Amino acid sequence: MPGEAIVHVVDDDLAVRQSLAFLLASDGLPVRLHESADAFLASVAETPEGCIVTDVRMPGTDGIAFLRRLKAKGFAVPVIVITGHADVPLAVEAMKEGAVDFIEKPFSDDHFLGTIRGALERRERASTGDARAAAFRERIATLSERERQVLEGLVAGKPNKIIAYDLGISHRTVEIYRANLMTKMQAGSLSELVRMALVSGMEPG
Repeated sequence: MPGEAIVHVVDDDLAVRQSLAFLLASDGLPVRLHESADAFLASVAETPEGCIVTDVRMPGTDGIAFLRRLKAKGFAVPVIVITGHADVPLAVEAMKEGAVDFIEKPFSDDHFLGTIRGALERRERASTGDARAAAFRERIATLSERERQVLEGLVAGKPNKIIAYDLGISHRTVEIYRANLMTKMQAGSLSELVRMALVSGMEPG
C-alpha cells in the first residue's frame, strides 16, 4: 500500500528475522524481511516509508556499508542498527553514517518496539515538515518579483520604510504588497508569514 509505514528488517539470520517479524506484527506494525543488504537494495527502488532495522555484522554488505549505500542512493529513511556488546565502536560509526539509533543485544521487546516507534514518529514528522515546506514554496512561486522582494525584506526583519527605500518605491506601495503577500501566502500575521518563508527554505536577506 503506497504511503504505508513498513519496518524493513535486514538480517542474514533467518531465526532473527522471523523472531523480529513476529514481535513487530504482534504490535500491529507491517514488516518486510530481507536476508541481506543487497537483497533490500535490489527489491526497493526508492526511499521507503517507515524505517529499516539492520544488523551491523552481516556477510557481504555489512551494516556500515549498507548505510553508505543508502546515503549514496539518497534514501532518507530512519535506520536502526542492531549491535552486539563488543560492537559499540561500530554503532558509533553507524551513527556517524546516518543511523538514527542503535540497539544493543540482548534487548527487551519493549525497548525494541519503543525504538522502532520513535523512528517511525521521526519519519512522520520529517514527512509532514517536507510537505509543509513544499506547500509554502508553491505559494511563494505565485508571487510577483516585487512581492518576493518585499517578502525577502520582511524575512530580513526590515521595517516597511526601509524596504520602500531599498526598492525605490513608496511606503504605501510596500503596504499594498505586504497585504497581497498575506493573502497569497494564507498567513494570519507577520510572524506566521515570516515563519512560512523560513520553513520553505528562504534565507534572510
